[in-house]
Amino acid sequence: MSSSEPSLRGRAAECAQLDELIAGVRPGACQVLVLRGEAGAGKTALLDYVAARTEKFRRIGVSGVESDMELAYAGLQQLCAPLLEHLDALPEPQRQALDVAFGRGMGETPDRFLVGLAVLSLLAAAAERQPLVAVVDDAQWLDQVSLQTLAFVARRLLAEPVALLFAVRDHPELLAGLPELAVNGLSDHDARALLDSVMLARLDPRVRDRVIAETRGLPLAILEVPRSVSAAELSGGFWIAGKRSSPAAVEQTYVRRIHLLPESTQWLLLLAAAEPVGDAAVFLRAAGRMNIPIAELAAAEADWLIEFGPRMRFHHPLIRSAAYRAADLLDRREVHRVLAEATDPQTDPDRRAWHAALAAAGPDDDIAAELERSAARAQSRGGVAAAATFLERAATLTADPALRGGRALAAAQAKSDAADDAAAHNMLTVAELGQLSPLQQALVARLRAQLQFVRSRSRESGAPAVADTAPPLLEAARTLQRLDDHSSRESYLEAIAALVYAGRAADPASLPGAAEAALAAMSQVTGRLRPVDLLLQGVAERITGGVGAGTDTLGRALAAMRAQADSDEVAVGRWLRVPGFLILQESAAHERWDRDAARHLSTAAVRHARSSGALSGLPRALAYRAGVHVMGGEFASAEQLLAEAASIAAATAAAAPVRYHEVQLAAWRGDVAETQALIDGLRADAVLRGEGRLQSLLGYAAAVLHNGQGRYQEAFTAARDGCAYEDLGLHRLCTLELVEAATRTGAPEVARDAVAWLEISAGASESDWGLGVLAAARAMIAEAGAADALFGEAVERLGRTGIVVHLARARLQYGEWLRRANRRTDARRELTAAHDLFTGMGARGFAERTRRELVATGEKVRTPAARAGDELTAQEAQIAGLVAEGMTNSEIGAALFISAHTVEWHLRKVFAKLGISSRRQLRTTSFAH
Repeated sequence: MSSSEPSLRGRAAECAQLDELIAGVRPGACQVLVLRGEAGAGKTALLDYVAARTEKFRRIGVSGVESDMELAYAGLQQLCAPLLEHLDALPEPQRQALDVAFGRGMGETPDRFLVGLAVLSLLAAAAERQPLVAVVDDAQWLDQVSLQTLAFVARRLLAEPVALLFAVRDHPELLAGLPELAVNGLSDHDARALLDSVMLARLDPRVRDRVIAETRGLPLAILEVPRSVSAAELSGGFWIAGKRSSPAAVEQTYVRRIHLLPESTQWLLLLAAAEPVGDAAVFLRAAGRMNIPIAELAAAEADWLIEFGPRMRFHHPLIRSAAYRAADLLDRREVHRVLAEATDPQTDPDRRAWHAALAAAGPDDDIAAELERSAARAQSRGGVAAAATFLERAATLTADPALRGGRALAAAQAKSDAADDAAAHNMLTVAELGQLSPLQQALVARLRAQLQFVRSRSRESGAPAVADTAPPLLEAARTLQRLDDHSSRESYLEAIAALVYAGRAADPASLPGAAEAALAAMSQVTGRLRPVDLLLQGVAERITGGVGAGTDTLGRALAAMRAQADSDEVAVGRWLRVPGFLILQESAAHERWDRDAARHLSTAAVRHARSSGALSGLPRALAYRAGVHVMGGEFASAEQLLAEAASIAAATAAAAPVRYHEVQLAAWRGDVAETQALIDGLRADAVLRGEGRLQSLLGYAAAVLHNGQGRYQEAFTAARDGCAYEDLGLHRLCTLELVEAATRTGAPEVARDAVAWLEISAGASESDWGLGVLAAARAMIAEAGAADALFGEAVERLGRTGIVVHLARARLQYGEWLRRANRRTDARRELTAAHDLFTGMGARGFAERTRRELVATGEKVRTPAARAGDELTAQEAQIAGLVAEGMTNSEIGAALFISAHTVEWHLRKVFAKLGISSRRQLRTTSFAH
């Protein structure tokens, strides 16, 4: 279509935006857009408009279908099928991941995000010769795994000349956060003009206005008027009010047109509608089994309903659903039976099983067993959602009540793993209708309690307070004792985690009571304790015994979990499935002041979440790892991981993870406006969820921010609030802030009490991190003779830990003390080192405080001029660092889940900003962000 041709009627603004989008696709610039609107609003017509305007593009597309099963990666495979000629251009791990995901090869479960990266690389490879446009129509009906992967890809397209467009009905949770174009009904003026253009005879203006009102300006409904309403109805104005005012009514007009076709044609339309991917070969085999000549499809083609080719294509998604709904249940079953017979059991056993399931008139244990096997295959491909769907249908077709209950319970667990909590609740109800063993009954109760725990930490209206989810978890733990001791102890851990999150908002006796119950259960354990058991015991001992208690047990737990992380991926997977496990693991590492354990275990959690496709756990794992980077002064890396966590949460329509580490990062960076905005927003969240731990965290973050600014009275107030409750793992950090603020505001008693607490906590750790911060805290309240040695010890110990934020703080505090002691030369040494550290990590508040101290020593310190490296974004700095380490573009792309082409595009900008021309120069260039 040339640019001079008219655009769609009434869609001038939309077409102009699409024209701008198309023009914006070029090397170094991609375009992503979601067309959002109700059925019949004209989204498909706008996608057709894009197709007509992209003649010089390579075009691929897929349409979701409501009646299709959730076969993992089915939609993605259909979209990418025309591009598989470029597979050889992909690195071997990506190529293998796609082969397994698409059922082209065998192998271990593909890394979900490696599949996403492979798709991104495939699009980039296809777009090298000519720009590419990829269209996803009716995205709300695409299988969940494909939609998640494409949403993930959409958020990582950057430098590729690719346009990725989605059309989706009004489901706000789907594809949230991507650029959108709202597609609404036409204005009355444009709707009248469209109606007039398709009517053969002139309409009475009053009848026309009523038709416009009843179609609500939906173009598809208007276009169907002359086909579905008789001349007598229109001329007399007898069109029934409201009967075509909904998408269902629009679909009904297609149903009537289909019923006017010959019976054999209707059968073929039903056959095409029931075949999920439009495979013409399967369609022809099935038509042959029904003894219907393919020529009988001509009447439907002539009526512009369907197009027969290498792939069957309906002219609108509503036609396909209408063809399926137009048939009665018995006819649908017959068609699915024929399709099952026509589908190759070797190459496509899962789709064959699904068709057989839909053909079943009642319980069928053979089909149910095959569906269970399909679920296992789906699980091996990372298709948790697909596995849940297979298990759900298998439970429906199972005659044996005991077997049905077990399959429904398995489906509920799979639904929960796929973050579909509402469906998980429904399947638990089905499970309870079957004959469950005492163990299965207890597992049902535990999963219900887990779902409530997860729900309590969302923003969902009516969600329970976090503390209220602990009693059912405790009851499940007690019930599971002697039935499944491993699950019992995990449930105790979950109950404790719920109360740890509740913190000060819970009944003060509830957390110690839960810990005592856990210890009583642990006392009955015989044999070797698992790492998770040691964690439970150590945490319970710490809660019941107070600061310093449980230290040895927690040390054993962390050592055992580190060993397990290196050898047992299944166990790491259970960590992610146990709600609250990561917060207790992280808190245990902090209680022990063990930075190496936190780094090791958070890395393992991220690695497993990526490889297993555990989308519900990956954002939490990424945030966990980001917290380690914050303590290490690696702010750019932390920012990158937190952005990825938010992106994944949005791509999976999951509740965003609690932003604990995000507000900590903002506070350490000294961004007053951003930190205060986060604190204000998260305080409301904490009250809404009854999450006292978050309130304590906000006190800590505010104390860090104000100490960095030198606003010690405000820091003292914030730290006192943060320390008002002894939150596991978090209290120690807040106490450090309280010591400094108290010494600067004339509250020596408060400072001494805080140091006494640290002496028990950090002193029991025997780690350089704990003993280093303890030495610095002691130095701040010590007499002059002892302070010098204590500060020296703090700098020496912290210099061995990699906890750069605390090392820099110790050097700043030491330098300030030396300046007050009039030892200016020594003060300059410490303050200069601290200033370099704060500047390098991007802690602007502390860097400015340090600069002022240096000036007070007589040192001339200029505010650093904006160097080229300072302009690097977080991702550019990360890429520059990885290049400096010797990684290739493909390796960097795999690590950061972007294409190698995007890495190269970023790298060109890095070179320009740093004024260099080669990768080798990066190894000697300072580019700290």
